[in-house]
Amino acid sequence: MRTIYDVQQLLKRYGVFVYIGNRVADLQLMEVELKELYQSQLVETQEYQMALLLLRQQMAIEKEKEQES
Repeated sequence: MRTIYDVQQLLKRYGVFVYIGNRVADLQLMEVELKELYQSQLVETQEYQMALLLLRQQMAIEKEKEQES
């Protein structure tokens, strides 16, 4: 797992489609859904950690972009 697209594909495998229209809100909702899948033991620990790391990195990037504007 290397990109946000990979995280989206992981969520899609479980019927989770996220699109709010605000990139940061999308990422936050993906994190919530990912945590739910992990707590339900549907996602392995390593996969969960990597996806969470990617989401949080992308959130930081998006928040920086918002502050620069």
